[in-house]
Amino acid sequence: MFRLVLARLLFALVPLVCAAGAPVHAQLFETRAQQAYLVDADTGTVLFAKNENDLVPPASLAKLMTMEVVFNAIKTGRLTLEDTFQVSENAWRTGGAASRTSTMFAELKSSIPLVDLIQGVIVQSANDGCIIIAEGMAGSEDNFARLMTERARDIGLTRSVFGNSSGLPHPDSKVSMKDLVTLARHVQTTYPEFYRYYSQRDFTWNNILQRNRNPLLGLDIGVDGLKTGYTEESGYAIVASINREGRRLFLAMGGMSSERERAEESRKMLEWGIRAFERKSLFAKDETIGELSVYGGAGQAIVKARDNIDIFLPITNPDRLSARITYRWPLRAPLDAGTQVGVLKVYIGDTLSQETPLYVTETVDKGPLHTQALDALLELAQFWL
Repeated sequence: MFRLVLARLLFALVPLVCAAGAPVHAQLFETRAQQAYLVDADTGTVLFAKNENDLVPPASLAKLMTMEVVFNAIKTGRLTLEDTFQVSENAWRTGGAASRTSTMFAELKSSIPLVDLIQGVIVQSANDGCIIIAEGMAGSEDNFARLMTERARDIGLTRSVFGNSSGLPHPDSKVSMKDLVTLARHVQTTYPEFYRYYSQRDFTWNNILQRNRNPLLGLDIGVDGLKTGYTEESGYAIVASINREGRRLFLAMGGMSSERERAEESRKMLEWGIRAFERKSLFAKDETIGELSVYGGAGQAIVKARDNIDIFLPITNPDRLSARITYRWPLRAPLDAGTQVGVLKVYIGDTLSQETPLYVTETVDKGPLHTQALDALLELAQFWL
C-alpha cells in the first residue's frame, strides 16, 4: 500500500528548476531555537528544518572548521600529532589567560605538541589553542581564516565564511545550521580516528582540569560530539551527533536564550528524531524511477538512482510524504547513458527532506527528422504560452 500511495504522488514531473523560499513549517516538532537542522546520517533524510540557511555568527562553532583544516593536514601528511607549535604573545593575549575567554592556559613562549592543542581546542574550547595553530600553520590568523573558507567550499559548505580560527567576534564570520551539519557529517565520516576527541569528557593542561562544555555528553543518551557556542548577537548554539539504536543523527541549533534552554531543546530534538521516525524503502538501486521526454530524441529517457533510496517517515503522520522529479527542460538528444539529468525531491510536509541525483540508464539517440520538427513546434508553443 505504501508503494502504491507513493506511485500516485510521485510523478508530477517538473521541467524547470525553481528557487523556493524557506518552507512554511506546520511542524511535527516545535522548538524555541531560532534556527535548527536535523539530519539522518545514513539516508540523508532531513527530519527537521527551521531557518537552516540563515547566516549567523559562529562563535566557538567555528572551531569545528579549524579542526577540519588540521585533521586534513594530518591526513595528507603535512602535519603530525607530534609537531610542536610556539605560543606567541598575540595568541596569549588574544586567547590565553590574559583574554578572560575560553582558554587552555598556554604559557607565553612555550612549545606545545599538536595532539595537546587539538584536545585543548575540542575539549576546553581553547581560543589560545586555535590561534597558536593558525599562526603555526599559516603565519597569521587572517591567512588561516582564508584557508578555512576555501576548505569549507571544498567539502560542501556553500555559504559559510570564517574571519578567524577561534570564533571570537569578527565581522566576516557567518555560518548556517545547514552548513554546520554538513561539516559535522564530514568530520565524523572522514576522520574517525580524530572524531573520538569530541566525546572526551575532560582534559588537563598546565595542571588545570577542564571539562567538556557539551552538556549532552553526560546524559548517556548516545551523544558523542560535537561543540557548543555563544554570542550576545545570536545566542546559544550547539552542533551535536547522537548514535543510538543503530542510527546516527546530526543536529545544529542556534538562537537559544540560555545554556539550560540549549541543553533541553537539543536533547528533546535528538530523542524525538530517534523515536518518531521509521525507515521506508522508496526505490531499489536499479529500479526505474521515471521516464522523461527528450527533445528530438528517438525515445524517452529512463532514469534511475545509483543506490537504494530509503527515507525516514514520521510514525504518526506518514501521509505527509510527497515527491517529484525536477529537471531542466528541454533535455536534448543525443543523451548518453550515465548522464545526470534530474533530481528526485522528496518532501515531508513542507520540508524538502531528501534529494537524490537521477541518471539516464540507456543512450537516447536523435530521432527522425519529423520527430525533431514536431518537438521544435512544441518548444515554440511552450515559449509563447
